[in-house]
Parts: sequence; structure tokens; C-alpha cells
Amino acid sequence: MPTSEIVSFEPASGQELFRASIGDVDEAVARAREAFPGWASRPVANRMELVRRFANEVRAAADDFAQLIARETGKPLWEAKTEVEAVINKVEISISAYMERTGQKKLDSALGGVAALRHKPHGIMAVLGPYNFPAHLPNGHIVPALIAGNTVVFKPSEKTPAVGAMLVECFHRAGIEKDVVQVLIGGPDEGKALVAHDAIDGILFTGSAQAGIAINRKCATNPGKILALEMGGNNPIVVTKTPLIEDAALLIARSAFTTAGQRCTAARRLIVTEDMYDRTVEAVKALTAKIIVDEPFADPQPFMGCVIDNQAADQLTESFLYLLSNGGKAIRHLRRIREDAPFVAPALIDTTAMEDRPDVELFGPLLQVIKVPDLDSAISEANNTRFGLSASLIGGSPEDFNHFWANIRAGIVNWNQPTNGASSKAPFGGLGLSGNHRPAAYYAADYCAYPVASSEIEQPRASLGVGFKVD
Repeated sequence: MPTSEIVSFEPASGQELFRASIGDVDEAVARAREAFPGWASRPVANRMELVRRFANEVRAAADDFAQLIARETGKPLWEAKTEVEAVINKVEISISAYMERTGQKKLDSALGGVAALRHKPHGIMAVLGPYNFPAHLPNGHIVPALIAGNTVVFKPSEKTPAVGAMLVECFHRAGIEKDVVQVLIGGPDEGKALVAHDAIDGILFTGSAQAGIAINRKCATNPGKILALEMGGNNPIVVTKTPLIEDAALLIARSAFTTAGQRCTAARRLIVTEDMYDRTVEAVKALTAKIIVDEPFADPQPFMGCVIDNQAADQLTESFLYLLSNGGKAIRHLRRIREDAPFVAPALIDTTAMEDRPDVELFGPLLQVIKVPDLDSAISEANNTRFGLSASLIGGSPEDFNHFWANIRAGIVNWNQPTNGASSKAPFGGLGLSGNHRPAAYYAADYCAYPVASSEIEQPRASLGVGFKVD
């Protein structure tokens, strides 16, 4: 019997946090359709003012919002606070991006007319959000979509519906009509129904490659429906010659274990040239042993919280055992810290000897280590994936980085910086199984509106060319 409610639990404690009835997809889409003409016809300056009010509403509720994020995701409070700040900062970044990426232009044309370029909203955008950043990532779609004049139906992850509901409540408190941006509480079935709905004009998705591919297939016969797919990665962090081993180890740990490894840009593969292998692995192992894993509000604050639920923790354990039984050598075991909650110790495993390393996104604090002879071999190994989101080079010369940058297949390419923590003032996206060349962040404006070219003149004017009889 299908369930009529969505219930979320605090992963760190197992306590029920939120319960709500599953929404009606057809009703939500119909309301969004009815609201679209009025919202789209508002001056863009008015829409921008309303999203600025939204930022102020989030700012006023920042402490409560951060606590809710920490409780529903299990991430440390300090990290939840940074997510709230990202939600606030997204507004001004999106306004700047809209003005730069979708600005109006007018050029002189024939007969005293003008050639104009303007942008129009698509219509109704379905936003499908993830659980790892349940406020920041969907907000990165919603704000640009609203500025452009679209209406939004937002389905948060069924694992983090409370944060999604609070995010939309802040839009409503800012004065944006309830039908212009709606939260649709639901599970996978409601997500599939939104994707398949004929009245949806665009789908803005962040999540797994499996789900993204399914969305792409479902919409293959409707090329007019805009798709922006951000689907994670099997991201490499490459280490070559550097004397700063401790700094390198810290960058690696930040890349692999921030947010308990539940970031699409998290490093999944540490690829080390053999002259750096022993010192690098020893330093990373020592640092990993010092990482505090604890509840969101623990004192002292942990670096890492739990993963999202026990199912995710079990899958990580199974993945580690698979690697171990197929040629991997444990450097630091992945172990369950508590049997009743999804706390796992960050793990390192050398998979150099594995003939067929699985090219999947292991979404958690599990880092594979691979030894290679030199930088060219490291680049080749880094590109040995169907994904292409983020990659980072640690060490080497400027010439080495130029060589790395030119040959690596990724949408984000860093040098002596972590693979994660991308700037919202830059485009964010990848290739292959990581995305469909619709980068988000600063470039979200590109998929929230489409360009319209016009040839205009105040009075009808025309002249005849060849091919007409003369009276």
C-alpha cells in the first residue's frame, strides 16, 4: 500500500524530525502555470527586490535554519552555518549573473530600425534537490529561475524535506506568492511525475548519475524541455613533487572527508606519483586518524558528522569490503563507529593492484589510493572515468599544472587547492556522467532564460528589390 506521508529522521539520533503529507503533482503544476504570466510580466527589478528580501528573511532566521540543516543531515553545526551563508550570498551573485549573462542589447539595423536581443523565461521549472546540501544546491536553481521570471515547483529530497519546506517558507515571507514558488513534498514517484509532466518547461536536477540518466531518457522525445543535470563525480586528486607534505595531506583530507565525503566534488581517488607515495600516504593516514567524527552539536565541534542514514553507511561498508576482496589493500579501515547510527570512520584503501577498479561515485568518506610512475601516468589514470566534474593537482611546477589543465577532462580543474569548495562566482558543472554541459552557479542564468532576437522599427517601412513589374 503506497504511503501518504513523508517522514524524516535525524540521522545522528534516529529521532523523528518532520512529517508531512505527500503533495499533488498535477495541482502544484497547475498553480504554477496559472501564476506564471503575472510573475513573468513583473519588471525584473521587482523580482530582484523580492529575492533580496528573501535573503534578509534567511539572514533573520539563520540560527534556526542552520540548526535544522544540522539536525536533518547530520553535518556539524559549523558546516550547516556555512550553508546558510551560501544561501544568502547566492542572491547577489545571481543578480550579477543575470545582468551579465542575459542582458539586453540593441544595435542599429536597416532603414533606421534596431536589432534587439532580450531573454524570456522558460515557464515552469521543476527543481529536484539533493540531501547533502538541501538548502544551498536547490537554492542555486530557484533564485536564478525566479529572477528570470519562471515559476518553480521544488521537490526536496525525501531525506531532507524539513529543510526544503523552511527554504520555501522564507521565499513566501519575503512576499513572493505561494504559487510562484512551491515546495512539493514527495518521494521518487513524485519526482518521476514532475519529470514526465507535459506542463513542466524545465528540469533542474542535482543528484546521482543513475537518476540523471533516467531523467535524460524520459525527456529524450521532448527537446523543448530544458534540462540542467548535475550528477556528481569520481573525482581525482593528483599528487606530484612537493616539499609541503603536511599541507598536501590537509588538502587531500579536506577534499575527501568534508561533509563526510558526501559532496559531488569530493575526491574519490588519490593518485600519487611513486616518488611521493610513501610520504604522502603516511601523512594522510596520520591526519585521518585525528579527524573527529561526532554529532552535529558536539563540543568540541567535529570535522565530520554521520552519513545520511544507515542504508548509506551499509552501502559504504559493502563497497569497502568489495574493494578489499578484489585486490585492494586497507590503509585505514572503514568501520561503523556506532551500530545504531550512520557514523563511519574515514577510510583509505590502496587499489593500485585492482585490475578493474569500479568507476562509480562512492558517496562517503572512502578514498581510494593509486600509485603511478609519473605525472603523465597520473593524468591518464585520472581520466580513467566516465565522470568529469572536478580534479586537482597538488604540487608540481606551473608548467606541470598547464600540462595537467590542458589534458584533464573535468569542468573544475584546481591547483594546490581541494577538489571541493567551488566558487559560486564561477560556473559549476562537468562532462560525461557528471553533467550535460549546463553548468550551474554563475552560469545558472543561461538555463533559466532563452535569448530572443528581434528586428524592430517604429513605423512599417519597406522597399522593393528585384523581381517586381514596374507600373
